[in-house]
Amino acid sequence: MPGPEIFEKFDPLTADFAYIRLLGDRKGIEQLTTTRNKTIIDRTAELQTWVTVCQKIQKRGITQYIYANNHYAGFSPATVNLFRSLCKEKGIETPLKIQLPMIIEGMLFDMSGSSN
Repeated sequence: MPGPEIFEKFDPLTADFAYIRLLGDRKGIEQLTTTRNKTIIDRTAELQTWVTVCQKIQKRGITQYIYANNHYAGFSPATVNLFRSLCKEKGIETPLKIQLPMIIEGMLFDMSGSSN
């Protein structure tokens, strides 16, 4: 899986949004712990690199979606909190509540426009 270094080689952004998934080694984490209630692996340095990448993406006006799973550092809520605090240090806003765009197309089985 490519990491932040991919942004140094070429521009991987091909849409009007960026989607980053912070995944870890499932078997490796499960060898270290069987519970998901605290950070097991310190990923601060790696997250700082991702924050730098996200800052560059933000300057381009591109919406970003960043997700972390439990296998990344052991406890995804702590990973998200760390990522958000590192972003805050660099002046990057990380809103938790986003307004989804209004649906323009009708839904499957939407009968509001039918003659039934």
